[in-house]
Amino acid sequence: MNSARPPGIPEPPTPKGPGEAPRYNPRMELRQLEYLVAVAEEGSFTRAAGRVHVTQPGVSAQIRRLERELGHDLLDRRGRTVRLTEVGTAVLSHARVMLAAADSLRNSIDDLTGLLRGQVAIGSVASSLSLRIPELIADFSERHPAVEISLSEGSTGQLEEAVRNGTVDMAVLGVSDGSPPGLDIRIIAEERLVGAVRHGHPLARWAAVTVEEAGRHPLMCLPAGSGLRVAVDAAWAAAGSRPRIAYEASDPRALVRLASRGLGMAILPEPFVLANAEHVHPVEILGARLRGRLALAWRSGGPSGPAARALIRHARAALAAEAPPP
Repeated sequence: MNSARPPGIPEPPTPKGPGEAPRYNPRMELRQLEYLVAVAEEGSFTRAAGRVHVTQPGVSAQIRRLERELGHDLLDRRGRTVRLTEVGTAVLSHARVMLAAADSLRNSIDDLTGLLRGQVAIGSVASSLSLRIPELIADFSERHPAVEISLSEGSTGQLEEAVRNGTVDMAVLGVSDGSPPGLDIRIIAEERLVGAVRHGHPLARWAAVTVEEAGRHPLMCLPAGSGLRVAVDAAWAAAGSRPRIAYEASDPRALVRLASRGLGMAILPEPFVLANAEHVHPVEILGARLRGRLALAWRSGGPSGPAARALIRHARAALAAEAPPP
């Protein structure tokens, strides 16, 4: 039997004596490197475990195994926050390179075989009821069953930050003029904004009121800086006044609840108000071109994963076609 080592493969390290560092074990696993990166970035075994969907003891055990194989501690566990040792810092950069190379290899193979896999996260403001987000996800999932998709709701500000930091790959959010910093957007819908009042409210007798009449009552709206709030401020400014905002909430459902208790008029996208017609009465506000714009947003330069890029292409086409006319 020929035991000659193939050219270019070094001889294994000589076994060490008692008390010395163990020899390097080449059976290092990519998941160990993934767990190390997660702990380093999260600063916590618990948060890292949630990120990689493994129990905390499982993450800890795998990193301990990696440390034994390398013969060095990679993490300093003495404080409340887990920190990298000097060796761990050096290993971390190599771990990221190796994980990126493995992802690139999988993506190349998937491109050759026509299979798309991976995980993508979508975020959406709660008021985007006129857009068929669940149908869009179902259609994409049928085309690419190996892709795992998650959907979450949030305010425009929360979603902007989530897209920027990579927690969410793509989001449907409200916008005013221009693109939010660090994001690329595509306008996919323009919705009329209307007032929403309790069915027994004095304004519920009317289908439409003027800006001046609406201004005599407490108003409820999304926080300053949101696309909807910018539209409201601009409409009142065009009428020569400022809206008297009595209540703010980042979730439009909270505004519906406040309006249904008779605390004033909430200003919201018309489709959202109509969907809550059992709780509130829609009132058109005359003399103001109240429009809210919804946009598809993703990180400038695009996400790194092919699954997320494919989802954005699919969503841009589907939402542009399905969005109601302004």
